Amino acid sequence: MSEARTSGPPVATATGGSGAEPAEDAESTEDAGTEDAGNRPGPAGGRTRRRTPRALSLLTSGVGRLWLLALLIAAWELGTRTAGSDFYPPPSQILKALHEMWFSGPAAHLFLTDGALEDFRPSLTNLFSGWIIAAVGGIVLGLLIGRSRVAGAMLDPVLNFGRSVPPPTLIPFLLAVLDLGTQLQITTIAFGVIWPVLLNTIEGVRGVDRLQLETAKVFGIGGTLRLRRVILPAAAPKIFAGLRVSLGFALILMVISELVGGGTGIGARLTLAQQSFQMPEMWAGIVLLGVLGCLFNLVFHLVERRVLAWHGGARRNDA
Repeated sequence: MSEARTSGPPVATATGGSGAEPAEDAESTEDAGTEDAGNRPGPAGGRTRRRTPRALSLLTSGVGRLWLLALLIAAWELGTRTAGSDFYPPPSQILKALHEMWFSGPAAHLFLTDGALEDFRPSLTNLFSGWIIAAVGGIVLGLLIGRSRVAGAMLDPVLNFGRSVPPPTLIPFLLAVLDLGTQLQITTIAFGVIWPVLLNTIEGVRGVDRLQLETAKVFGIGGTLRLRRVILPAAAPKIFAGLRVSLGFALILMVISELVGGGTGIGARLTLAQQSFQMPEMWAGIVLLGVLGCLFNLVFHLVERRVLAWHGGARRNDA
């Protein structure tokens, strides 16, 4: 019985030796068939499906957006000329007023007129002064509050109240404390734009991985070094998000403070044009503010991508 059992061919040899090779051949055959099927030209419907994403990508590309913008401007021009309203001038008149007011100067001054220098300089100075003050103050306070549970629990109600106060409502109070002009405008901008930076910094610091903090503690990294090497890099995406939002708010509050506070600047020029019923000049100021907002957002986006390039790579690696 035992001899008969041992004399036959081993089962392991039949399945593990020659049986494994056909399985590999079958897999390679299936892969080759799949590749051939993928390389073979599909039916007409497949080509249509390929063209559809290509058409969508063309529409959403830079060229497609420019065509859409050109169509909107053409419709605006046609509609305003058909309506003939003095309050809604056509884009051609607005661009002409924009050129004559601010961009018809000599080439040595980058084609900027004297009016452009008088309007741009105070407006941009107030905007960036208030924004930088708010950015520095918001980041510093956010780091302090975010790292302390006691401070966070005590100050959360105050922060929620402060962020709920519309900044323009403080202008009457600030008028009683500060003089009209630069101080009023910078204070209004700084108070209004500090909240996105402050709250995002607090949230970013509180969201730092505890494992990273414990690892830094084990390796003896503490104090300022831990702040620079662990906390700030981890909270940087949230901080930059707050800075980007606050920059848009700064542009809005710059105009509001100049409309109310008077003096010089783009907002004051808008008020003067509106009071004089110079509608093309008023709309030229509105278009200029929109262009400035787009430029600020574009430049900040490029800086953010440059500074946080490591963060995007980390997210791709995590995915």
